[in-house]
Amino acid sequence: MRRELVSPGAGEMTYEIRNIVNVAEKLQKCGVKINWENIGDPIVKGEVIPDWMKKIVADEAMKNESWGYCHTRGVLETREFICSITNGHGGAQITPDDIIFFNGLGDAIAKIYGCLDSGSRVLVPSPTYTTHTLAETANAGAAPICYHLRPENCWHPDVEEIRSQVVANPSVVAIMLINPDNPTGMVYPKETLEKIVAIAREFDLFIISDEVYNNIVYNGESTVPICEVVGDVPALALKGISKEFPWPGSRCGWIETYNFGKDPSFQKYVNSILTLKMNEVCSTTLPQKCLPIVMQHPQYPVYLEERTKRYEKMSNITWNFLKEVKGLQVNRTNGAFYMSVAFDKGLLNDKQSLPIDNAEVRALVEGLVNKANVSLDKRLVYYILAATGICIVPLSSFNTNLQGFRVTLLERDEKECQRIYGTLAQKIGEYLAS
Repeated sequence: MRRELVSPGAGEMTYEIRNIVNVAEKLQKCGVKINWENIGDPIVKGEVIPDWMKKIVADEAMKNESWGYCHTRGVLETREFICSITNGHGGAQITPDDIIFFNGLGDAIAKIYGCLDSGSRVLVPSPTYTTHTLAETANAGAAPICYHLRPENCWHPDVEEIRSQVVANPSVVAIMLINPDNPTGMVYPKETLEKIVAIAREFDLFIISDEVYNNIVYNGESTVPICEVVGDVPALALKGISKEFPWPGSRCGWIETYNFGKDPSFQKYVNSILTLKMNEVCSTTLPQKCLPIVMQHPQYPVYLEERTKRYEKMSNITWNFLKEVKGLQVNRTNGAFYMSVAFDKGLLNDKQSLPIDNAEVRALVEGLVNKANVSLDKRLVYYILAATGICIVPLSSFNTNLQGFRVTLLERDEKECQRIYGTLAQKIGEYLAS
């Protein structure tokens, strides 16, 4: 073309959660049976949607109004219902005009970061969910500014580091967190959230709190939504039904805006997000109309509790196997359905491997691991995939210098979960010893 079409570094941005699928599909064609432990889609892992929920969706689909546009902000009755839940927490209060629906949180995240001035930065966790860092760095055209989640401290952040990063980087206008966290499964205690809010108040920042997993907490842990502790600090909370119902194919998420009128600059920023959404007219109508009916159904809390207890069981099975591998920093997952594991520094090297009997598979994997700049944890992931069929994600793809991997806890069969993670623990041990 007559000039470059994308900004420098755009080709370096990857979404490894999906990227690894391309490799796995090639191995499938070579006869490797794949266990998909890479992506947080409960449906792929066999989640059975109850008939009562399917009937609600079917009944709403039979109504003509479910097929039309809705208000740009979202269906009014649904926004009123969401207000009743949020305001019931007794913290920051909202009205239906403080809610904007999107076609999934990926859509919301793109607009949240895309509407910021390119010189305004968001302080993000490391490691963190790829979609946030891709959107933030693409808008800024620069490397992310991070605070670290510490595996040696059960993945909790050092609040003083957050403060020091805000002081050292005057371009920071917001602090982002995911609670419960993806990819680590850590749950933020209320006290930690209060300290982060205090930093935002001190330096006149706003908060971005991704709370899509907020109702999936277990192992005796507890947390609160950001609305309970935010006080008078401007904030955006990101919520959705993709993981909770779960209905990822609905692409239905929303943001709740707290303290919209407290700061003119924040007010202008939120209005720019709404204006951008207006250009798309609205988000999908059907799932919005189903949302309050599903959540008010008497079986909904029972169903959610059953799923949460299952994730708790799988988190403990996974933890019990992996914590026995010497050199791994393994923390039990307490929320969402992910577990991140980090290797002790210097444990991985570019000489390690696993035996692969299938010559075609071996050639494919060796071609991948011998490419320039392949991270050491990605090298491990490729060998594990080829040798066992277990598809996991390198931790280094989640905006971190740590070497490790992320898995999901979505396997429904307890014996199969034991087989998968017993095999994974064994093969990692063999890989490290090779």
